[in-house]
Amino acid sequence: MKYNTFVSEKTATLNVAHQMVTAAKTAPKGCGTDKIVAFILDGEEKYQLCEEMKKMAVLPASGFFERDANNLNLSHCVVLIGVINVPLGLTTCGFCGFPNCAASVKAGSLCAFNTTDLGIAIGSAVSIAADHRIDNRVMFSIGKAALSLGLFEEDVHIAYGIPLSTGSKSIFFDREAASVLL
Repeated sequence: MKYNTFVSEKTATLNVAHQMVTAAKTAPKGCGTDKIVAFILDGEEKYQLCEEMKKMAVLPASGFFERDANNLNLSHCVVLIGVINVPLGLTTCGFCGFPNCAASVKAGSLCAFNTTDLGIAIGSAVSIAADHRIDNRVMFSIGKAALSLGLFEEDVHIAYGIPLSTGSKSIFFDREAASVLL
């Protein structure tokens, strides 16, 4: 069977996306407690996410959502990574800005350990993409749209999306020009 370049690139990208999800889940965690949630979208689900981002672009100072939606639309797939906000129950931490976890929970704050774990998981995931020469970019806007759509089954309040693309020029490099091409 003959595989054309597009089929090979999409297959390779999806394989890397699966490795990225694994890297996010196996990344080191504060106190060894895993609250990372990660998954991959492509096809119709990815298109729905693009449409949600375009809707969000009308909010004040949010025009970049449409630019990012255009990047996502041109991507083979997207890896979404979020974290469940469950403080560790510490009595003397304060990294979240509150004296302890009880005060943090009462205020509805985000646990610094959880958000740090999310950052480490994202770093682990994008390093896999880089090792395999798959173009990518971490996007807050994709995470916000995924949360808006309720795509995370767990109680996730902070998430990011990492669209993956292949091509002779990264679509994430000159993003203003990429928006004009559409």
